[in-house]
Amino acid sequence: MDIESFKQLIKKIVLESNRLKNKHTSEKEVPVNYVCIFCQSAEEYDNLKMLAEQIGKIVEETSTGPLFQIQPLETVAGKLKLLKIRKPDVTRPEMGDADFTVSNYNKFKKESLARDGFKLIVREDFEMIELKDSLFNVLAYFSNSPLDGQLGV
Repeated sequence: MDIESFKQLIKKIVLESNRLKNKHTSEKEVPVNYVCIFCQSAEEYDNLKMLAEQIGKIVEETSTGPLFQIQPLETVAGKLKLLKIRKPDVTRPEMGDADFTVSNYNKFKKESLARDGFKLIVREDFEMIELKDSLFNVLAYFSNSPLDGQLGV
């Protein structure tokens, strides 16, 4: 895969996650905050990590893969600055996910958690809502607080 195809893959994940978000929420014009590509093999992980290093720098090493601050990439949901390349994981057969920033997280949380496809995930320093629909090969997330804010990016 060349660098242009790599950027198109990132944009496709944002596009599909945006479609998923728009199908299930009223949050139509919210910006993308972060994208994660789910690698399906060690070879794909090595290749995508190498491509990510060409468009950005690692800002955090996580147990599931590196997080990059990339040159802003224009997407259907705004400029993307954060990209994670996730190590192969059998629980993540999808292409990837995009994380969106909603203006009123608590209101969004109250409205969405009662509906199918939404799940609350609580972490040590933050929480997020996962949106999954079997008709889509991507996931969408809504974090409180958004990752760019946590990292000061």
